[in-house]
Amino acid sequence: MSLYAPPMDLPTRLHVSIVDALALKPRSNAWTERHVGRPIHSFLEGPSFDRDGNLYVVNAPFGQILRIRPDKRVEIAAEYPGVPNGLKFHKSGEIFIADRENGIMRMDPVSGKVAAFLGRDRIPGYKGVNDLFFRSNGDLYFTDQGSTDLRDPSGRVFRYTADGRLDLLIDNAPSPNGIVMNPTETHLFIAITFGPQVWRCGIMKDGRVDRLGAFQTFSGGYSGPDGLAMDQDGGLAVAVNRMGSVFIFDKLGEPTWRVRSCTGLMTTNLAYGGPEWKQLYITESETGSILVADVPVAGEKMFGLM
Repeated sequence: MSLYAPPMDLPTRLHVSIVDALALKPRSNAWTERHVGRPIHSFLEGPSFDRDGNLYVVNAPFGQILRIRPDKRVEIAAEYPGVPNGLKFHKSGEIFIADRENGIMRMDPVSGKVAAFLGRDRIPGYKGVNDLFFRSNGDLYFTDQGSTDLRDPSGRVFRYTADGRLDLLIDNAPSPNGIVMNPTETHLFIAITFGPQVWRCGIMKDGRVDRLGAFQTFSGGYSGPDGLAMDQDGGLAVAVNRMGSVFIFDKLGEPTWRVRSCTGLMTTNLAYGGPEWKQLYITESETGSILVADVPVAGEKMFGLM
């Protein structure tokens, strides 16, 4: 039973097929054998825009960072031995990557060089990082998901401060995934994939954690909430993996829009961009596609673009 009216539908259209653009063929490695059990062409995640309007995404199983130019040309910006999942820009213009195998990585977008920033050896009890977000003061928030779920609700959320201190904020999450802050930076939102919920955690002015609760609870399915993105009104867009949908909630948590995939069901992550930031770009990993939808409220710019 839902207490809310059904959200209105918004359509998507194909922005670019990564598989076609790069002529990708299915292949196998240790990641695909462990997580999928068959060869695949790609698994897209981590969309983020740079200041020039280039969209970066990761091809997680094959250690690739891909760049989609405004004219839709697709390039391999970097390729390295790792499993990149989340990607965000720092105000310096550098790219930071949540790499499941290696920890938090740093990439020079010009040279394509990828190096460790906060390696797994510096994260006690490392499980496998998933996604990340920069606060305006330079603090880095990230999720340490690993293989946690309802049997093992021990996933973590960390903050790495601009002055180099690592703080453990949450340690009881069943599969913490996407992460974002509201525009006033008073609350942190975390996708809890196998909850399936989105949690809302208060962050006080001095950085201390305030009350933690469920912002939204989903009705189940084969997976759950994955990537998150925030609009300028404080509304939250949630990519629901294996449901082929993004749900947009207003700042009070009421569902307003359902953005439906025009291709596959693996809507993994999303980012606002385009003219006036009123387009939502979505990674759809079943078909290796980037989808786009026109939305009524502009997205909040990430700190790296300010």
